[in-house]
Amino acid sequence: MSEEHKRRVHYSGKYPRKFEEKYKEQNPEKYADTIEHVIGKGSTPAGMHISIMVREILDALDIKKGERGLDCTLGYGGHTSAMLEKLEGEGHIVGLDVDPIESAKTVERLRNKGFGEEIFTMKLINFAEIDKVAEEFGKFDFILADLGVSSMQIDNPERGFSYKTDGPLDLRLDPTRGVSAAERLKELDYDELRGMFEENSDEPYAHEIANAILKRRKNGQPIERTTDLKNTVEEALKFLPEKERKEEVKKSCARVFQALRIDINREFEVLYELLDKLPGVLNPGGRVAILTFHSGEDRLVKKSFKTFKKEGLYDYITEDVIRPSAEECVRNPRAKSTKLRVAVRSND
Repeated sequence: MSEEHKRRVHYSGKYPRKFEEKYKEQNPEKYADTIEHVIGKGSTPAGMHISIMVREILDALDIKKGERGLDCTLGYGGHTSAMLEKLEGEGHIVGLDVDPIESAKTVERLRNKGFGEEIFTMKLINFAEIDKVAEEFGKFDFILADLGVSSMQIDNPERGFSYKTDGPLDLRLDPTRGVSAAERLKELDYDELRGMFEENSDEPYAHEIANAILKRRKNGQPIERTTDLKNTVEEALKFLPEKERKEEVKKSCARVFQALRIDINREFEVLYELLDKLPGVLNPGGRVAILTFHSGEDRLVKKSFKTFKKEGLYDYITEDVIRPSAEECVRNPRAKSTKLRVAVRSND
Protein backbone atom coordinates (compact mmCIF):
# COMPACT_ATOMS: atom_id res chain seq x y z
CA MET A 1 0.00 0.00 0.00
CA SER A 2 1.45 3.37 -0.98
CA GLU A 3 2.27 5.94 1.68
CA GLU A 4 -0.51 8.45 2.23
CA HIS A 5 0.14 11.76 0.51
CA LYS A 6 0.51 14.65 2.96
CA ARG A 7 -0.67 18.09 1.92
CA ARG A 8 1.73 20.95 2.43
CA VAL A 9 0.90 23.49 5.10
CA HIS A 10 -1.07 26.36 3.61
CA TYR A 11 -0.28 29.88 4.73
CA SER A 12 -2.00 33.23 4.38
CA GLY A 13 -0.37 36.13 2.58
CA LYS A 14 2.27 36.18 -0.14
CA TYR A 15 5.09 34.64 1.90
CA PRO A 16 5.12 32.01 4.69
CA ARG A 17 5.80 33.34 8.18
CA LYS A 18 5.94 30.31 10.45
CA PHE A 19 8.88 27.88 10.47
CA GLU A 20 6.75 24.85 9.53
CA GLU A 21 5.25 26.73 6.53
CA LYS A 22 8.63 27.42 4.92
CA TYR A 23 8.89 24.06 3.16
CA LYS A 24 10.75 25.55 0.15
CA GLU A 25 13.45 27.09 2.34
CA GLN A 26 13.92 23.75 4.06
CA ASN A 27 14.56 22.01 0.72
CA PRO A 28 17.55 23.97 -0.67
CA GLU A 29 18.45 21.34 -3.28
CA LYS A 30 14.97 21.49 -4.80
CA TYR A 31 14.19 25.21 -4.41
CA ALA A 32 17.51 26.95 -5.13
CA ASP A 33 15.77 30.08 -6.49
CA THR A 34 13.83 30.53 -3.24
CA ILE A 35 17.02 30.12 -1.19
CA GLU A 36 18.85 32.76 -3.25
CA HIS A 37 15.89 35.13 -2.93
CA VAL A 38 15.77 34.79 0.88
CA ILE A 39 19.55 35.23 1.23
CA GLY A 40 19.45 38.19 -1.15
CA LYS A 41 17.06 39.94 1.24
CA GLY A 42 19.63 39.57 4.05
CA SER A 43 17.79 36.68 5.73
CA THR A 44 18.75 33.11 6.56
CA PRO A 45 16.50 30.43 5.00
CA ALA A 46 14.57 28.33 7.53
CA GLY A 47 16.37 25.12 8.50
CA MET A 48 19.59 26.39 6.96
CA HIS A 49 22.75 28.05 8.22
CA ILE A 50 24.96 30.47 6.30
CA SER A 51 28.57 29.89 7.28
CA ILE A 52 30.39 33.01 8.43
CA MET A 53 33.82 34.29 7.31
CA VAL A 54 34.60 31.21 5.18
CA ARG A 55 37.24 33.00 3.09
CA GLU A 56 38.99 34.49 6.14
CA ILE A 57 39.01 31.10 7.89
CA LEU A 58 40.46 29.31 4.85
CA ASP A 59 43.15 32.01 4.56
CA ALA A 60 44.04 31.68 8.25
CA LEU A 61 44.14 27.87 8.32
CA ASP A 62 46.13 27.61 5.07
CA ILE A 63 44.94 24.02 4.53
CA LYS A 64 47.18 21.82 2.39
CA LYS A 65 46.41 18.64 0.49
CA GLY A 66 46.71 15.55 2.69
CA GLU A 67 46.52 17.32 6.08
CA ARG A 68 44.47 16.21 9.08
CA GLY A 69 41.90 18.63 10.48
CA LEU A 70 39.21 18.99 13.14
CA ASP A 71 35.97 20.98 12.99
CA CYS A 72 34.92 21.30 16.64
CA THR A 73 31.45 22.53 15.75
CA LEU A 74 30.10 20.74 12.68
CA GLY A 75 26.74 22.54 12.58
CA TYR A 76 25.29 22.79 9.07
CA GLY A 77 28.62 21.69 7.59
CA GLY A 78 29.40 24.76 5.50
CA HIS A 79 32.85 25.36 6.97
CA THR A 80 33.59 21.61 6.94
CA SER A 81 32.65 21.32 3.27
CA ALA A 82 34.90 24.24 2.31
CA MET A 83 37.81 22.75 4.29
CA LEU A 84 37.27 19.30 2.77
CA GLU A 85 37.52 20.78 -0.72
CA LYS A 86 40.92 22.22 0.21
CA LEU A 87 42.20 18.69 0.96
CA GLU A 88 41.67 17.76 -2.72
CA GLY A 89 40.65 14.19 -1.90
CA GLU A 90 43.57 13.44 0.42
CA GLY A 91 43.82 13.78 4.20
CA HIS A 92 41.00 13.69 6.72
CA ILE A 93 38.66 15.89 8.76
CA VAL A 94 36.84 14.94 11.94
CA GLY A 95 33.65 16.89 12.68
CA LEU A 96 32.32 17.15 16.24
CA ASP A 97 28.83 18.09 17.42
CA VAL A 98 26.57 17.51 20.41
CA ASP A 99 23.29 17.98 18.54
CA PRO A 100 22.11 14.52 17.39
CA ILE A 101 19.21 16.00 15.42
CA GLU A 102 21.03 18.42 13.12
CA SER A 103 24.35 16.52 12.88
CA ALA A 104 22.64 13.50 11.28
CA LYS A 105 21.25 15.78 8.54
CA THR A 106 24.67 17.37 8.04
CA VAL A 107 26.46 14.04 7.65
CA GLU A 108 23.94 13.00 4.98
CA ARG A 109 24.44 16.35 3.24
CA LEU A 110 28.24 15.91 3.17
CA ARG A 111 28.01 12.28 2.05
CA ASN A 112 25.80 13.40 -0.85
CA LYS A 113 28.56 15.82 -1.84
CA GLY A 114 30.92 12.87 -2.18
CA PHE A 115 32.81 13.12 1.12
CA GLY A 116 33.00 9.51 2.30
CA GLU A 117 34.22 8.02 5.58
CA GLU A 118 37.78 7.84 4.27
CA ILE A 119 38.03 11.65 4.25
CA PHE A 120 35.36 12.75 6.75
CA THR A 121 34.27 11.27 10.09
CA MET A 122 31.60 12.64 12.42
CA LYS A 123 31.76 12.15 16.21
CA LEU A 124 28.83 12.95 18.50
CA ILE A 125 30.99 14.37 21.28
CA ASN A 126 31.55 17.71 23.03
CA PHE A 127 34.63 19.64 21.91
CA ALA A 128 35.77 19.75 25.54
CA GLU A 129 36.98 16.20 24.86
CA ILE A 130 39.29 16.95 21.94
CA ASP A 131 42.10 15.15 23.77
CA LYS A 132 40.14 11.89 23.43
CA VAL A 133 39.50 12.64 19.75
CA ALA A 134 43.24 13.20 19.21
CA GLU A 135 44.00 9.88 20.92
CA GLU A 136 41.80 8.15 18.32
CA PHE A 137 42.79 10.09 15.19
CA GLY A 138 46.19 11.60 16.01
CA LYS A 139 47.15 15.25 16.37
CA PHE A 140 45.81 17.82 13.93
CA ASP A 141 47.31 20.23 11.39
CA PHE A 142 44.36 22.61 11.58
CA ILE A 143 41.40 23.13 13.92
CA LEU A 144 38.28 25.30 13.62
CA ALA A 145 35.84 26.14 16.41
CA ASP A 146 32.78 28.20 15.45
CA LEU A 147 31.21 29.01 18.83
CA GLY A 148 27.93 30.33 17.45
CA VAL A 149 24.59 28.55 17.65
CA SER A 150 23.46 27.41 14.21
CA SER A 151 20.52 29.10 12.52
CA MET A 152 18.72 25.75 12.21
CA GLN A 153 18.55 25.60 16.01
CA ILE A 154 17.62 29.26 16.49
CA ASP A 155 14.86 29.23 13.87
CA ASN A 156 13.13 26.02 14.95
CA PRO A 157 10.52 26.98 17.60
CA GLU A 158 10.58 23.46 19.06
CA ARG A 159 14.18 24.00 20.21
CA GLY A 160 13.27 27.11 22.23
CA PHE A 161 16.34 29.19 21.35
CA SER A 162 14.57 32.39 20.33
CA TYR A 163 12.21 34.79 22.08
CA LYS A 164 10.77 35.76 18.68
CA THR A 165 8.66 32.61 18.29
CA ASP A 166 6.61 30.65 20.80
CA GLY A 167 7.88 27.23 21.78
CA PRO A 168 8.99 25.13 24.74
CA LEU A 169 11.76 26.89 26.72
CA ASP A 170 14.45 24.27 26.15
CA LEU A 171 17.72 25.80 24.84
CA ARG A 172 19.70 22.55 25.04
CA LEU A 173 22.09 21.85 22.16
CA ASP A 174 21.56 18.15 22.93
CA PRO A 175 17.88 17.85 23.93
CA THR A 176 18.45 14.28 25.15
CA ARG A 177 20.71 15.33 28.02
CA GLY A 178 20.52 17.54 31.08
CA VAL A 179 17.66 19.81 32.12
CA SER A 180 15.78 22.31 29.98
CA ALA A 181 15.93 26.07 30.58
CA ALA A 182 12.38 25.90 31.94
CA GLU A 183 13.47 23.37 34.59
CA ARG A 184 16.60 25.39 35.36
CA LEU A 185 14.56 28.53 36.08
CA LYS A 186 12.58 26.65 38.70
CA GLU A 187 15.67 25.95 40.85
CA LEU A 188 17.77 29.14 40.75
CA ASP A 189 17.54 31.72 43.56
CA TYR A 190 17.87 35.49 43.19
CA ASP A 191 21.68 35.64 43.51
CA GLU A 192 22.13 32.81 41.01
CA LEU A 193 19.73 34.37 38.50
CA ARG A 194 21.25 37.81 38.76
CA GLY A 195 24.79 36.42 38.57
CA MET A 196 23.94 34.34 35.50
CA PHE A 197 22.48 37.31 33.62
CA GLU A 198 25.36 39.62 34.54
CA GLU A 199 28.23 37.19 33.98
CA ASN A 200 26.96 35.44 30.85
CA SER A 201 25.56 38.41 28.94
CA ASP A 202 26.31 41.69 30.77
CA GLU A 203 22.57 42.24 31.31
CA PRO A 204 22.08 45.76 32.81
CA TYR A 205 18.61 44.90 34.19
CA ALA A 206 19.64 41.62 35.82
CA HIS A 207 18.24 42.68 39.21
CA GLU A 208 14.81 43.58 37.83
CA ILE A 209 14.53 40.48 35.63
CA ALA A 210 15.63 38.11 38.41
CA ASN A 211 12.97 39.61 40.70
CA ALA A 212 10.30 39.30 37.99
CA ILE A 213 11.10 35.59 37.53
CA LEU A 214 10.87 34.98 41.29
CA LYS A 215 7.58 36.89 41.44
CA ARG A 216 6.06 34.66 38.76
CA ARG A 217 7.24 31.57 40.59
CA LYS A 218 5.76 32.82 43.85
CA ASN A 219 2.42 33.42 42.09
CA GLY A 220 2.42 29.85 40.75
CA GLN A 221 3.12 30.90 37.13
CA PRO A 222 5.97 28.68 35.86
CA ILE A 223 8.03 29.93 32.93
CA GLU A 224 7.70 27.00 30.55
CA ARG A 225 7.60 28.61 27.11
CA THR A 226 9.69 31.16 25.25
CA THR A 227 6.83 33.66 25.32
CA ASP A 228 6.53 33.22 29.10
CA LEU A 229 10.11 34.37 29.51
CA LYS A 230 9.69 37.20 27.00
CA ASN A 231 6.59 38.42 28.86
CA THR A 232 8.50 38.26 32.15
CA VAL A 233 11.25 40.48 30.73
CA GLU A 234 8.61 42.91 29.45
CA GLU A 235 7.04 43.01 32.91
CA ALA A 236 10.42 43.61 34.55
CA LEU A 237 11.17 46.58 32.27
CA LYS A 238 7.79 48.32 32.64
CA PHE A 239 9.46 51.07 34.66
CA LEU A 240 11.32 52.32 31.57
CA PRO A 241 9.93 55.27 29.57
CA GLU A 242 7.59 53.99 26.88
CA LYS A 243 9.54 55.49 23.97
CA GLU A 244 12.67 53.45 24.77
CA ARG A 245 11.04 50.38 26.36
CA LYS A 246 10.37 48.35 23.20
CA GLU A 247 14.00 48.44 22.04
CA GLU A 248 15.35 47.73 25.52
CA VAL A 249 13.01 44.74 25.91
CA LYS A 250 14.31 43.30 22.61
CA LYS A 251 17.93 43.70 23.71
CA SER A 252 17.29 42.27 27.17
CA CYS A 253 15.37 39.29 25.76
CA ALA A 254 18.31 38.47 23.48
CA ARG A 255 20.76 38.76 26.39
CA VAL A 256 18.60 36.73 28.81
CA PHE A 257 18.15 33.90 26.31
CA GLN A 258 21.90 33.98 25.61
CA ALA A 259 22.73 33.85 29.33
CA LEU A 260 20.39 30.90 29.87
CA ARG A 261 21.73 29.04 26.83
CA ILE A 262 25.31 29.47 28.06
CA ASP A 263 24.32 28.20 31.50
CA ILE A 264 22.29 25.21 30.28
CA ASN A 265 25.01 24.01 27.90
CA ARG A 266 27.95 24.89 30.21
CA GLU A 267 29.41 26.88 27.32
CA PHE A 268 32.07 28.75 29.27
CA GLU A 269 33.20 25.61 31.10
CA VAL A 270 33.60 23.58 27.90
CA LEU A 271 35.33 26.53 26.19
CA TYR A 272 37.85 26.67 29.06
CA GLU A 273 38.57 22.96 28.51
CA LEU A 274 38.88 23.37 24.73
CA LEU A 275 41.32 26.28 25.04
CA ASP A 276 43.38 24.47 27.67
CA LYS A 277 43.72 21.31 25.56
CA LEU A 278 44.31 22.92 22.14
CA PRO A 279 48.14 23.12 22.20
CA GLY A 280 48.33 19.44 23.16
CA VAL A 281 46.32 18.25 20.14
CA LEU A 282 48.02 20.39 17.47
CA ASN A 283 50.97 19.22 15.42
CA PRO A 284 54.00 21.56 15.31
CA GLY A 285 53.00 24.46 13.07
CA GLY A 286 49.33 23.52 13.43
CA ARG A 287 46.81 26.34 13.05
CA VAL A 288 43.67 27.01 15.07
CA ALA A 289 40.88 29.49 14.23
CA ILE A 290 38.09 30.37 16.66
CA LEU A 291 34.94 32.34 15.83
CA THR A 292 33.26 34.05 18.80
CA PHE A 293 29.94 35.89 18.98
CA HIS A 294 29.96 37.79 22.27
CA SER A 295 32.51 39.57 24.45
CA GLY A 296 32.66 36.88 27.16
CA GLU A 297 33.82 34.22 24.70
CA ASP A 298 36.28 36.55 22.98
CA ARG A 299 37.89 37.54 26.29
CA LEU A 300 38.52 33.88 27.15
CA VAL A 301 40.03 33.12 23.73
CA LYS A 302 42.22 36.24 23.77
CA LYS A 303 43.52 35.51 27.29
CA SER A 304 44.27 31.85 26.50
CA PHE A 305 46.10 32.64 23.26
CA LYS A 306 48.22 35.33 24.97
CA THR A 307 49.07 33.06 27.91
CA PHE A 308 50.19 30.16 25.72
CA LYS A 309 52.20 32.48 23.44
CA LYS A 310 54.02 33.80 26.50
CA GLU A 311 54.72 30.20 27.52
CA GLY A 312 56.10 29.42 24.05
CA LEU A 313 53.35 27.02 23.00
CA TYR A 314 52.12 29.34 20.23
CA ASP A 315 54.50 31.02 17.78
CA TYR A 316 51.87 33.42 16.47
CA ILE A 317 48.52 34.84 17.59
CA THR A 318 46.35 37.52 16.03
CA GLU A 319 46.91 40.72 18.02
CA ASP A 320 43.68 42.24 16.70
CA VAL A 321 40.47 40.38 15.93
CA ILE A 322 39.53 39.73 12.33
CA ARG A 323 36.00 40.93 11.52
CA PRO A 324 33.65 40.02 8.66
CA SER A 325 33.47 42.36 5.70
CA ALA A 326 30.72 44.96 5.38
CA GLU A 327 29.43 43.08 2.32
CA GLU A 328 29.08 39.85 4.32
CA CYS A 329 27.23 41.63 7.12
CA VAL A 330 24.71 42.99 4.60
CA ARG A 331 24.22 39.54 3.06
CA ASN A 332 24.12 37.80 6.44
CA PRO A 333 23.22 40.14 9.36
CA ARG A 334 23.98 37.33 11.86
CA ALA A 335 27.68 37.84 11.04
CA LYS A 336 27.81 41.35 12.55
CA SER A 337 28.97 40.38 16.05
CA THR A 338 31.53 37.82 14.87
CA LYS A 339 35.20 37.96 15.85
CA LEU A 340 37.91 35.63 14.53
CA ARG A 341 41.15 34.88 16.37
CA VAL A 342 43.96 32.65 15.11
CA ALA A 343 46.95 30.95 16.73
CA VAL A 344 49.82 28.81 15.36
CA ARG A 345 51.45 26.03 17.39
CA SER A 346 55.17 26.40 17.93
CA ASN A 347 57.61 23.91 16.44
CA ASP A 348 59.17 23.04 19.81
